[in-house]
Amino acid sequence: MLDRQNTVARTVLDHSECASVFVRNRIDYCCQGDVSIETACKKKGLDTEALLGELARAIAERRGGEELDRRTMPTHELVGHIVSTHHDYLRKAMPFLQGLASKVSRVHGEHNPKLRELEAIVHELAETLSPHLDAEESTLFPALLSPAPDRNVVTRELAEMFTEHREVGQLLDRMRAATEDYSVPDWGCNSYRTLFKELERLEDDVLRHVHLENHVLMPRFVAA
Repeated sequence: MLDRQNTVARTVLDHSECASVFVRNRIDYCCQGDVSIETACKKKGLDTEALLGELARAIAERRGGEELDRRTMPTHELVGHIVSTHHDYLRKAMPFLQGLASKVSRVHGEHNPKLRELEAIVHELAETLSPHLDAEESTLFPALLSPAPDRNVVTRELAEMFTEHREVGQLLDRMRAATEDYSVPDWGCNSYRTLFKELERLEDDVLRHVHLENHVLMPRFVAA
């Protein structure tokens, strides 16, 4: 049985399938995940028992075998996983989504002005993420994987990473609001539907990516 005093971040570490439940209820399990489930519910005006029920159902309905616990991975393997799974995905996805967001905004922006706002958010997200990924791969990750890590460099780079994660989280919140939780109107064309589907996929990937870095990778090098 889930403990309402367990932190949101720890709950996702123990049960990754709970991430989608938190996202659906607009609970940040990444940069603000160090609060209890009960506290998170109070902040959002949610019924704690109802959310615990959602989480329990998500755990019970999980399909397939047990997921690999990333907390057990050596640091070099964890970093490799982050780069190959999340960084590589973002580098491929962002240019495509920028182009698609511009197209949908151009065609349907008069009908739904929020699409113009969404286009700007997607471009800002890409401009924020690209240098962030580069900095992690060129500076942060080599510092973490060094045989003798420089504590000053590690602390500085991790602090910068965490700050940038907060900025990305705010952009994702704005993106979800602009899409009205990725709701496609009846008149939405295939491009419109594809854009919203892929943006929702992007949000899920970025949140899992940030969660790994904030709550698995970073605690190995700095105190909470």
